[in-house]
Amino acid sequence: MNPTAATPAALLDAALAADPARPLVTYYDDTTGERVELSVATFANWVAKTANLLQGDLAAEPGDRLALLLPAHWQTAVWLLACAATGVTAVPADPDPAAADLVVSGPDTLEQARACTGERVALSLRPLGGRFPQPPAGFADYAAEVPGQGDRFQPYAPVDPDAPALDVAGARFTAAELVERARADAQSAALAPGTRTLSTLGYDTWEGLSAGLYAPLAAGASVVLCPYLDRLSPERQEKRRADERVS
Repeated sequence: MNPTAATPAALLDAALAADPARPLVTYYDDTTGERVELSVATFANWVAKTANLLQGDLAAEPGDRLALLLPAHWQTAVWLLACAATGVTAVPADPDPAAADLVVSGPDTLEQARACTGERVALSLRPLGGRFPQPPAGFADYAAEVPGQGDRFQPYAPVDPDAPALDVAGARFTAAELVERARADAQSAALAPGTRTLSTLGYDTWEGLSAGLYAPLAAGASVVLCPYLDRLSPERQEKRRADERVS
């Protein structure tokens, strides 16, 4: 567990320096059979590209609010850390996207997302990060825009640990508070470097975000995201846990 990192982006930097090859996020979609495993290095590369898109093409600035209308998914985790890297406040499951400065939406929330008058980005959430067959009107297709972005990211200004970073289900955190809470949750869950933990929770509450991203990141652990695990039989659920060697 890194004791000095003061922002989620700094936690990712520390993980990258410690062991870039280890798994960080493994995602299962049991409705399609998709399995994606991202090492720290691969995840960090996606974060860098997304942060460059956010800061450059979308002209997001520190303090802007980003409505994140996405389920628990590996690409959602990328967007959460890209917001942290740029100083943008992430608002998962934002009930009022009209008040957001920009919005990122999955395929099932496009109409809700249209309430935002700022920049709009849509994710197909198809296997392998595929594009929409036809980009939704009024939205940039994330899968088409992100590949050409730079592999390294440098914010225009350092991220302030005391600035707002996350607003979810009425719980608001600065970057430093988020890291402190994530460390406390990791300690309570007995997460340690190398631990693999499984989460079936959504990303619409702090508990889901912590279990599914922030606490494992703070602990040097990795997470297996299985939002549809309850669709499997008890025997297949147990096999999943054994196959992924989760504690």
